[in-house]
Amino acid sequence: MKKTLKTVIVTLLFLTLAASTALLAYLHFFASEDSGLAGEWVAELDLTERAAVSAYSWLQDIEGVSLSLEEVESYIPELTIEVSLIFAQADESTGTFACQVSPESYEACRKEAYAALTAAFHDLLAKRLAMAGYAGGTDGEALEALVMGTFGMSSEDYLASCGPELLPSLEELQAQYEGGGSYEMTEDVLTRRFEEDGTVVTRAEIYIRQDESLILMGETDGDTSGLSSDEYPVVYTLQQSAE
Repeated sequence: MKKTLKTVIVTLLFLTLAASTALLAYLHFFASEDSGLAGEWVAELDLTERAAVSAYSWLQDIEGVSLSLEEVESYIPELTIEVSLIFAQADESTGTFACQVSPESYEACRKEAYAALTAAFHDLLAKRLAMAGYAGGTDGEALEALVMGTFGMSSEDYLASCGPELLPSLEELQAQYEGGGSYEMTEDVLTRRFEEDGTVVTRAEIYIRQDESLILMGETDGDTSGLSSDEYPVVYTLQQSAE
């Protein structure tokens, strides 16, 4: 009985090892065909948390009204900005790239962010006026008229110009993500050389390619043994296949 059980275990181990070897061979010889990056990839930068924290820091200064971060977060919708990254391969591991932040996506996201802040501001303003014994109306239209009469502009325009900076500026995002030049892939490191006005800035990033997803984890620390960047991973989705 023991001999039979031992034989079964050895057989199972052998089959498992054989299956693992076959899978590794398949990944090495066939799945590597998907390792190229050619095509257009699009990431959606999630700025929801940034906007919520900025709004909370500003709104909590309204005298006499208390609120929590969770309450502010309930007003803020999902806020994302599109960034496109296009790779053109020269061979298996090198080529050129171009990256751009969508200005249209940024403007739409910014408008949505300040519309959400306006709703939260109106609700808190209504509470503050009620506490002060204000006898006038406190519905949306009445509050908008009050803000217009006080500041000479709509609530949304007032908050956008005099309120908190809910999002990084478009220029900041462009400086962080935009650019073009050449790239090289070595194992799990993507080295991009940004070329502009005769200046070359090199960025080496840990990357993972998973089917239709490309994950840029951050810049390496020089010896590629870890990450030195505190940025969150940026996930790009393939929009079109290479020709």
